[in-house]
Amino acid sequence: MKIHFCIPVSQQRPDALGGRYVLYSVYLDGFLFCRVRYSQLHRWNEQLRRIFGNCLPPFPPKYYLAMTASMANERRDQLEQYLQNLTMDPNVLRSDVFVDFLKQLQLSTFNITAKSTSLDIFLPDGKSIKIEIVTSDTAERVLEVASHKIVLCRELLGYFGLFLIRFHKDGKLSVVKKMADFEFPYVSLQSSEVENCKVGLRKWYMDPSLDSMLMDCRTAVDLIYLQAIQDIEKEWAKPTQAQREKLTALQKEDNQTKFLELSREVQHYGYLQLDPCTCDYPEPGCLAVVSVGNNEISCHITLLDDQTQDVIFQMNRVKCWQVTFLGTLLDMDGPQQTLNQNLELRFQYSEDSRWQWFVIYTRQAFLLSSCLKKMISEKMVKLAAENPEMQIEVPEQGKSKRNHIQQSQWKNYSNFLLRKSKISIKVAEDDCIFGTIKEEDL
Repeated sequence: MKIHFCIPVSQQRPDALGGRYVLYSVYLDGFLFCRVRYSQLHRWNEQLRRIFGNCLPPFPPKYYLAMTASMANERRDQLEQYLQNLTMDPNVLRSDVFVDFLKQLQLSTFNITAKSTSLDIFLPDGKSIKIEIVTSDTAERVLEVASHKIVLCRELLGYFGLFLIRFHKDGKLSVVKKMADFEFPYVSLQSSEVENCKVGLRKWYMDPSLDSMLMDCRTAVDLIYLQAIQDIEKEWAKPTQAQREKLTALQKEDNQTKFLELSREVQHYGYLQLDPCTCDYPEPGCLAVVSVGNNEISCHITLLDDQTQDVIFQMNRVKCWQVTFLGTLLDMDGPQQTLNQNLELRFQYSEDSRWQWFVIYTRQAFLLSSCLKKMISEKMVKLAAENPEMQIEVPEQGKSKRNHIQQSQWKNYSNFLLRKSKISIKVAEDDCIFGTIKEEDL
């Protein structure tokens, strides 16, 4: 599935010979990732083609005459599409050419040199471990170092991830984003404009039944146990009074296995809860608390008359969704390096035998989109296990490999529609599921 790359703006800069060149600002999941020239991307594309041949997406052609404004915008759109489509191939994502190029861009964009340093990784109980890393270590590498320190079984790494997490003064926390494997946690943390932001280790799966895959590793059990306690304390998971009393007793006994078994019966166990936001259902301007997990989007909605309503959107009735940036970026050299303002996620949903659009206005729209993609990915893993004739290659969990389809890959109809004040990310056929997924749909 595609990664949330976008290029909302570009700038003209003078070069050493008195000419001018265009510098593109590339965003990943709503945060400034790097700045890059067309010539750099062109050389990178040629390197990739020597390895992967014609399976790569088309690269925007060179212009030998001066570009008009419309030509410049067209190239920016094409580069954006190229980056998105490039990330659909898991082999490209894991290649040294792909990772090394992005390493250099991140370091140069934020003027950070590769050197040894220490990094605090926060665990679900609020405590942290200090690990020794290099500033140019990827999230994949940092996760390996952290897992080695806490003795987490290596084959289970795919069930966990590194996140940027904001710790609020009132004790609440917000998950800001899930870090991509090729992203630099040190650089992302240093460049983040989010106050009180830390790098946190959390489980990264949306299907609570996958807990069963971790029960033979003591450290993995410790981590999901601590996260379950944290989610209940933060009221992300919502036990009944009877369940809460039993869970409290099991926690006092330190009976982790029984605690987790009971936790899986608790409402919203294993869900990720977003910060309070607004939505347009059942009427515009309603306040909402959105929780996502277990193949559903759950919304606790406060109506304009202060009445409340709980609405659940099942993922098997979601056709597609898109993330749109509603603001305007003016000074890209200034402090603003995030798109996480004035964002919306809208999804098309089948209700009463007709398709309707529902809109959620949240700064965590990219995170929500990542969670929806994760649920679909997990569904595809189950389909592959149940229907091997579908010829879906499912790499081993825990080796940082992405599921991909051996036959004709899902059609690409994901795109960014760039306008002066709007970025629309349509995550469609490769990121949507229907009521029934048939082999011919793949």
